[in-house]
Amino acid sequence: MNLALISVSALTLAVLISCVSRLNVGVLSVALAWIVGVYIGGLPVNTVMAGFPSQLFLTLAGVTLLFAMAQSNGTLGQLTHHAVRLCRGNAGTIPIMFFVLGAALASMGPGNIATAALLTPIAMATATRAGIPLFLMAIMVGNGANSGALSPFAPTGIIVNGIMAKNQLPGLEVQAYLYNLGAHALMAFGGYALFGGLKLFARDRTVEVVDPEGQKAFTTKQWITLGVIAALILSVIAFKANVGLAAFLAAVLLVATGAADDAEAIKLMPWRVIVMVCGVTVLIALVERFQGLDLMVSLVARISSPRTVTFIVALLTGIVSVYSSTSGVVLPAFLPLVPGLAAQLPGASAVGIAMSMNIGGHLVDVSPLSTIGALCIASAGATDTRKLFNQLLAWGLSMAVVGAGLCYVLF
Repeated sequence: MNLALISVSALTLAVLISCVSRLNVGVLSVALAWIVGVYIGGLPVNTVMAGFPSQLFLTLAGVTLLFAMAQSNGTLGQLTHHAVRLCRGNAGTIPIMFFVLGAALASMGPGNIATAALLTPIAMATATRAGIPLFLMAIMVGNGANSGALSPFAPTGIIVNGIMAKNQLPGLEVQAYLYNLGAHALMAFGGYALFGGLKLFARDRTVEVVDPEGQKAFTTKQWITLGVIAALILSVIAFKANVGLAAFLAAVLLVATGAADDAEAIKLMPWRVIVMVCGVTVLIALVERFQGLDLMVSLVARISSPRTVTFIVALLTGIVSVYSSTSGVVLPAFLPLVPGLAAQLPGASAVGIAMSMNIGGHLVDVSPLSTIGALCIASAGATDTRKLFNQLLAWGLSMAVVGAGLCYVLF
């Protein structure tokens, strides 16, 4: 019985179903791991369950809990409103501000999805009032949020860095973050220039871009929250504290001082993503145990060379990411292939392959089939959403090819 082929087929089935169904692929992956591991592979249940990433779960839970508290008590919203006020109603500056704001907030710790959920309603409403093309604003705010996705403090960054460290690529946290940030900045500002952003500076009109509540001062609770978040970041950078466990302590401090409500924050945590990532990891651990990763490596290596492998893997991750979760499905499935690909293709850079997967997977995420693109459309109001849908779909699909070309040049 070819357990490698069976396990890879189970993983492929999970990825395909995630593309066409709303079923949480993490739940499906655990079920498939149980069937394949216990009833086909003959493993004990405890061996299958040992694939659950407990350390990753604690890290994700701690970080997302802390920033859910910052969201629930209005701290992140206040930061957004006060930052937008700096634009002073200049139509050309507003999309740039939303890119910078998205990158900064996502890098602090909420991550790309939470940041996009926070910013897109404000960004799209502001674009409507200011006469800024909605497609242009969606490109800027979407890529801004995605540019901070691989921050060492963000959920996706935690996931990716953990997988890379496990697969012989430790210590690349800053490099992965900066490459992803640079790629998204290049695409965003290229789109800004291409789709009329520079023309906005020629306008005489200004617009009131801040909601009334954005003119309020920060409350004591919000200042405490900002201080605790700053202390967390400092402790991780200066004292190498574990970001997940430190985030739990920070959350306790916010509750103890009355700055936040943990019950409300727990409701806001991205449990779907956490379940998705942890569940897929259980199945991938089983694929690795049955030598399925070697089979996947050989398949990719057949269509690649040392010169073209970065283009190929960026294109593959990009195409799959258009329809599936980048952090929950695509990168956990592809990144474990890096050491094997580098070994089978002498001269290929393992770091370059990994960075190509990261960039290729994320550049397409402004597609309306991805969460960030969908948030932009949902926030567009009573405009022609079908036109915006088509524009974002064309952008997302084109980024699979453009991102692959960029990775070929860079790596």
